[in-house]
Order: sequence, then C-alpha cells, then structure tokens
Amino acid sequence: MTHGISRRARVVAGGLTAGVLISGVAAAAPASAATPAVSCTSSKAGLAAKLKKDITAALATRKGTVAVGLYDRTTNTTCTLRATSAYDSASVVKVTVLATLLWDAKKHNRYLTSTETSLATAMITKSDNTATSKLWKQLGLTKIKGFLAAAKMTQTKPGANGYWGLTQITVTDEQKLLKLITGANTVLSDNSRAYIQKLMGQVVSSQRWGTPYGAPSGVSVHVKNGWLQRSTLGWRVHSVGTFKGGGHDYTITVLTHGNSTMSYGITTIQGVAKVIHKDLMS
Repeated sequence: MTHGISRRARVVAGGLTAGVLISGVAAAAPASAATPAVSCTSSKAGLAAKLKKDITAALATRKGTVAVGLYDRTTNTTCTLRATSAYDSASVVKVTVLATLLWDAKKHNRYLTSTETSLATAMITKSDNTATSKLWKQLGLTKIKGFLAAAKMTQTKPGANGYWGLTQITVTDEQKLLKLITGANTVLSDNSRAYIQKLMGQVVSSQRWGTPYGAPSGVSVHVKNGWLQRSTLGWRVHSVGTFKGGGHDYTITVLTHGNSTMSYGITTIQGVAKVIHKDLMS
C-alpha cells in the first residue's frame, strides 16, 4: 500500500533527507544518545512499576525507534515512551480523517451521505487508499486543521499536496484522539464515537495485528494500523487500539520506524501489546 504517496514522491522524499558534507567540518555525534526510558504512573499499587519493567524488557532487543502510549481510565494508568517524537502517519491517519468528517457533519447538523458512509467504511475496515484520498480532498486542509485544533492535537501536521500518509503524528496526539473516541466530550458526538468504534471493530482479519495482540477474550477490540516503506528509516509500522472489558477501559498507541521489514515492526508492536494486556488484567 502506498498510503497516498506516489513512487516518485517516495524517492524524492527519501533523497531530500540525504546529508550534505561540508569539507573540514566533522559530523558531530550526540554527546549521549541515551535511550529514553518508559515512564508510567498509576493509581493501582505496583502496576506502574510492573508495566515500566515489562514494556522496557519487551523492547530491549528490538531495533528501530519505538514510541508507546497507554491510558487506562479504570486504574488511571498512563505509560509513555517518546511521546512527542514525530512519525509519518501511514494509514493510522485514517481515524483522524473519519473523525474530521464526523466533526464537520455535526457542525453543519447533517448526517453522512451514502457515498461518505461507503468511503468511510472502506477507509477504516480495509484501509482503502483511494477512499481516503477522496475524503481527504473533500475535507481539505482547512477542515482537517480545524478538527485538529478542536481536538487539541497540536503536534499533528497534515501531509502537504494530498500526501495524507506523510502526516506527522505523535503518541501524545494519537492518545488524545483515542480518548475522544472512547469518552464523552464536546468535540465528537456520542453517535460519532460509536460509529468510529464500530468501524474499527470491523477491520478485516488480515489487518487486526498489532495492539490487539494478547487481548483476553471478552475484551472488545477496535484497531487501526498503518504501514509504509520509505528510502530512509525503513518501514513505518504503527498500531492504535481501544479496548474495553475485564474491568478495564484502555487505549494503546505504538508507533515505529527504522524497521527492516513490515513483519519486524509488527512483531515489535505485538511484544509491547502482549505485556500491556497481561499486566492490566493480572
């Protein structure tokens, strides 16, 4: 899947990042490129320390750059890693596109048209790129930026020239979006939230990898994944999910790049997801 990026654009985008050597100036390495630590807080005794330890262990042998976000309403638990690092969105931006469409329809006091419903369904459940491009073009950057402002997703930068797959996203903003989808608020109506979760719950089986991995049976699962290969930083592989059941109501975001293959990125995400589900339910 090209995720709204032509082959030429991918090549050009990759080429633009090549460093320029200036004679006589050595490229300085960072003084201490220490890996940032996982940070967790929780109102449940011992849970934060357990999550921090297990997420850290799950990532200990993994290559690539990984960002993690967890929020559980029930135990007021939050975990973050590289929460403000920017990643090319690939297809996870499709949830933002759908949220913008519903937010704008609510503002104009109208229902989605049958065409919009068909496009939205294809975009989320099958990750259809053509449907996404149509909705992105229909909405336009003004409405997309309007929704981002309303949602306080200040770190999200929409992709230029129709390249929605190059939208810059962060764990912080994706978690804000997932909170809006799963809890009552003034940005998205209850009907809109239910509709987004319904479609995320109907994603085709071949695309239900990532954050749902290890979720116990009886927990409702809503997911949207993204994957994109570029000439720099390898594969971007991302997964956002919302989960409810077993006495918990939680959201997980895992963003990765620098993966050698798509499957390598999926394995990394699933290693993190597995320990999160296990620790929350234990």
